[in-house]
Amino acid sequence: MADSSNGKKVIEIDVSSDTVCPWCFVGKTNLDKAIEKSKDSFDFKVRWHPYFLNPSAPKEGVKKSDFFGQRFGAAQFDQMQSRMSQIFKGLGYDYDTAGLTGNSLDCHRLLTYAAKQGYEKQHALAGELFINYHVEGKYIGDKQVLLDAANKVGIEGAEELLNDPEKGVAEVNEELEKYSSRISGVPHFTINGKFEISGEPPEVFQRAFKAAV
Repeated sequence: MADSSNGKKVIEIDVSSDTVCPWCFVGKTNLDKAIEKSKDSFDFKVRWHPYFLNPSAPKEGVKKSDFFGQRFGAAQFDQMQSRMSQIFKGLGYDYDTAGLTGNSLDCHRLLTYAAKQGYEKQHALAGELFINYHVEGKYIGDKQVLLDAANKVGIEGAEELLNDPEKGVAEVNEELEKYSSRISGVPHFTINGKFEISGEPPEVFQRAFKAAV
């Protein structure tokens, strides 16, 4: 267990996630609340790793209602949307159901690249992309949306990365194999390599922090 320069114990958190997953956004929101409540006791290093809920999703955007309605059926899709809308409202957000969805590879390329410039920037980028997709109805396969998010959190070199569709793909695949190949769903949080939890309330994260040191 490492100590930071201020003497606090460092909690290392590995997160497997997909930007198009609403539960991953809920999980990040609860994680952030737990970190805020625990920051006087611990320092945190959060690392984001890729996972594909829909690896065969099209690169070009399609309506969420069309894509998920076809995948789950209209009735189940409506139930899912209603439930997520209530959950998001409880977090202080409006859940977008009218935007586009599609392949999240470019998101994962950008997030994996961002880690090289600092995990705090990567964490901020993950949050920005979640808001873009789940709240603002922006399509995360749109290069300009990704560039705007990268610029907002201070990621350099994003345009060069996104202009080359092959750049960063090998790194994403390496991350998939190392961190996400043995799991079957997201979000998935590993706390100090000891405790594995999914989307839980903030107090569950807080208990895991204390138990992991």
